[in-house]
Amino acid sequence: MMKNISLTIDGKNVSAEEGMTIIQAAQQAGIAIPSLCHDDRLKPYGACRLCMVEIAKGSRKRLVASCCYPVEEGLVVNTKTEKVENIRKMLIELSSAGCPVGSYATLAKEYDIKESRFKLKTPETPCDLCGLCVRYCAEIKKKNAVCFVGRGVDRTVALVPGASDGCSSCRECFDVCDAGKMVYLVDMLQEISCPPLKSKFY
Repeated sequence: MMKNISLTIDGKNVSAEEGMTIIQAAQQAGIAIPSLCHDDRLKPYGACRLCMVEIAKGSRKRLVASCCYPVEEGLVVNTKTEKVENIRKMLIELSSAGCPVGSYATLAKEYDIKESRFKLKTPETPCDLCGLCVRYCAEIKKKNAVCFVGRGVDRTVALVPGASDGCSSCRECFDVCDAGKMVYLVDMLQEISCPPLKSKFY
């Protein structure tokens, strides 16, 4: 039997099962914490950092990724302190410059970010680098057909040659890719593997 943990989130007393993360406890209590890379079906990842919250135990306060940090007895969590909100705004503004679609576009509107101060080259097919497609394929499908390539501002996702033969028929990662990158990659794969037939008549 799982032990119940009592904690406080945004002034609300919350009861959660031992082993749950802060974001899971918050969602269970109806408290929204923004996140791009969190999915309950997958292992905690902590890449997007949008789920950052401030926690306090005694007189000590610090910032943690709520999708990775487990609930603790007596923990006090604040999801919208000034410091937390400033970090989120900066992350959204920076990331939306390179991926102005999907969740980042929604969050930019929510946080009243009309234009990014950062000037990044927007790729033809933006990717928000949430990693959900990579992890879903590896952890749930066990295919490892999607991977990250590149570094820094050039980082994106790609299909693994040889391992992605079944992607055209699978397409399950489409549901976790709100930027549309995976749709583009799989469509391109089909075009390469199934070129248009040439007529024998001229």
